[in-house]
Amino acid sequence: MLRKEAIPSLFIILMGILDCVTTVLGVFYAGAKELNPAMAVIVNSNVGAFLLVKMGATVFIALSYIFARQILQHLPNKNGKSFFYSIKALTFAYIGITGFLALAVVNNLFILMK
Repeated sequence: MLRKEAIPSLFIILMGILDCVTTVLGVFYAGAKELNPAMAVIVNSNVGAFLLVKMGATVFIALSYIFARQILQHLPNKNGKSFFYSIKALTFAYIGITGFLALAVVNNLFILMK
């Protein structure tokens, strides 16, 4: 059974998959370029390694979100300011990561539509 705490991480993974697929399609079929210099070297030399690194990083980030939530939920004082600010920071980071991936996917789709 899927726990509701895992839904944000699954959304990060979904966006990461879409970013990965649209990046590969863009680079090989639409003349796009990977803007991350480290990833550009990998995607142009070894697509399998690119997929592994890109998805590995995405899954790592998604799992980090789950583990951070679990750690925060096990804190004894959930009424303090530090807990409140920690939850807010984690939520802000999740929104930022998801938003960044969504922008990357939208950008890739625009390139693919040209």
